[in-house]
Amino acid sequence: MVTGATAGIGAAFARRLAADGHNLVLVARNEDRLREHAAELHDRHGVEVGVLPADLASEEGIAAVEERLADRKHPVDLLVNNAGFGNKGEFLEVPMADELAMLKVHCEAVLRLTSAAVTGMRERRRGGVVNVASVAAFVPRGTYGASKAWVVQFTQGAARDLAGSGVRLMALCPGFVRTEFHERAGMGTDNIPGWMWLDADNLVDAAMKDLARGRSVSIPDPRYKALMGVVKLAPRNLLGGVTSRTGRKYGPQ
Repeated sequence: MVTGATAGIGAAFARRLAADGHNLVLVARNEDRLREHAAELHDRHGVEVGVLPADLASEEGIAAVEERLADRKHPVDLLVNNAGFGNKGEFLEVPMADELAMLKVHCEAVLRLTSAAVTGMRERRRGGVVNVASVAAFVPRGTYGASKAWVVQFTQGAARDLAGSGVRLMALCPGFVRTEFHERAGMGTDNIPGWMWLDADNLVDAAMKDLARGRSVSIPDPRYKALMGVVKLAPRNLLGGVTSRTGRKYGPQ
């Protein structure tokens, strides 16, 4: 199962898993785009692709996906929690409803869907969850970065608690990826250096290798690994200024 599956990193995960011969369940808000993407994957790779339209900013949407994950007759062996978005603007400029919707999608949905998936996986003693976070988790930058920091901490803690169960959990922390993410949020990208952009398909390939290695956190590119090494040594107030100049959000989805 892949959430946020119609574009960007989610679509890249779906392409990779379908190419590997896995049947899929795709989750997103737009049913027409879901069905179009599902038909393309089925025709190209011969796999079964189910669709589940759901808005993970709503209680109904999260509950519908939880119910599918709890289906013992059609178990999910890999969950990719990729759904997410960014808000344009600094603190107090973004409406509170939008900030709360972000926490619903990035935190509550990830918690509940991971829990729903892992319950059955632990019983079967196999399975995996990839929670898509961001390198923004490691820099002080508003609600987006804070929510992604929660994803990383939650995933690492859950992975430790489930050690030896046969279930793997990993937080995926990309940097800037060429997707629809920034356009949807109305964010400009002209000030982002070319070297900072990643390809979604290459990113997914690296992430799948890290998951197979049993890593609980994946920063899937040498450039960002080096950058995050510098981040660990830099003063927090300096980091805030740098991230302001390089863009409001590091957007993975």
